[in-house]
Amino acid sequence: MYKYIKRMFDILLSIILIIVLFIPMVIIAFLIWKEDKGSPFFVQDRMGKDLKPFKMYKFRSMLEERTALDGKLTHDQMVTNIGKFIRKTSLDELPQIFNVLKGEMSFVGPRPWILEYYEWLTPIQKRRINVRPGITGLAQVRGRNGISVMRKVEYDLEYVNHFGPKYDLMIIWESIQVVLGKKDSEITEAGISQEFEELRKNPKIKSNRKKA
Repeated sequence: MYKYIKRMFDILLSIILIIVLFIPMVIIAFLIWKEDKGSPFFVQDRMGKDLKPFKMYKFRSMLEERTALDGKLTHDQMVTNIGKFIRKTSLDELPQIFNVLKGEMSFVGPRPWILEYYEWLTPIQKRRINVRPGITGLAQVRGRNGISVMRKVEYDLEYVNHFGPKYDLMIIWESIQVVLGKKDSEITEAGISQEFEELRKNPKIKSNRKKA
């Protein structure tokens, strides 16, 4: 029953936010384009509920030619000036409101990861996709970038196991504190990709995880 109530809440809130934030989003898109010509949006395939991939939207925070510059510049050097600001304030996540309206995401849930990451998860850990991925989640308000990727998975499973209004309200409240600057507010997936890259280079870990 709650999942239907939550979906109605997601639809209503996403419509309201799109109307209220439309002009600010247009301004952000213009500033991104003005600093580094190219699309102001970053679109990437991510894993959704029940292992259904979807295209997730974000405001672009890195140089348009970052692929060509990879290896020549560090990750931080490829982040634009406006990109640093929208990451710090989490404004780069705003386009995901449209993912919520489309039903691909929810406002609260485990963060959607790149598709390739799932081959490194055990069947139990893959239960994190039993609910819609979210713009914010338990792992983001409990530790963000200060915890390991597997600790994030543990928080995601905790959310799935206690799916209900209590956890959603708690996460929304703590996320508001993040936006207001009472907690570290920068979200980056560089640490996650680095940890999965280490798994990819270690055959022993890969073998052990497949047996789990």
